[in-house]
Amino acid sequence: MSPLIGLSTYREQARWGVWHQPADLLPTAYARAVEQAGGVPVLLPPQSPASAPTVVERLDGLLVTGGADVDPARYGELPHARTAGWRTDRDAWELALLDAAGARALPVLGICRGMQVMAVHAGGRLEQHLPDAVGNERHSPTDDSFGSIEVETCPDTRLRMLVGDRVEVGCHHHQSVREHPGFVAAAYSVDGVVEAIEGGGDRFQVAVQWHPETRADAGLFAGLVAAATPVDA
Repeated sequence: MSPLIGLSTYREQARWGVWHQPADLLPTAYARAVEQAGGVPVLLPPQSPASAPTVVERLDGLLVTGGADVDPARYGELPHARTAGWRTDRDAWELALLDAAGARALPVLGICRGMQVMAVHAGGRLEQHLPDAVGNERHSPTDDSFGSIEVETCPDTRLRMLVGDRVEVGCHHHQSVREHPGFVAAAYSVDGVVEAIEGGGDRFQVAVQWHPETRADAGLFAGLVAAATPVDA
């Protein structure tokens, strides 16, 4: 039986056809990547955090997707001048999903914002505007295209087994993870930015700062689906 993978979604004002109204949405590439890896994608729009245990009880794996900045209040800081557009409803929902996933030891993959949410959930903090730290905007182009950077995975990590020693990735993030208690750094970019984290032990907890769904990068999704596949499938 193919595992059911829950994907967190955006809630934004959107326009399609004759409509212009709030919508729950997610770029198709996420669901397509999960499906191609053998999973069944299910979209999880922001809702009452109290619903998270009920939702997660029906899932085999969780994918926390990309999106807006995390509210700095979640990690005890005032917002940087370039931190904007956070969604308190989405923050609360995804943090509750991670609580529920942890209670069931569910496999979890975080992508871009998802990595940041996982770090904050564990008590970590973010670098609110990465160009201040690295002196360039290679990680976050000013237009709607993805940047391209090379990352090196760390020895003896699950991530290295999934994607190899070095990989050219597509990225679009102006923030990064500064502290990640309970996780180990699993990859770095050439300018020293932590580009991936993962948990120890047998449970699949992997998060990357880049966007594997935008390229032919099946390793991460295959890893999640394999970890989420029921043993009696």
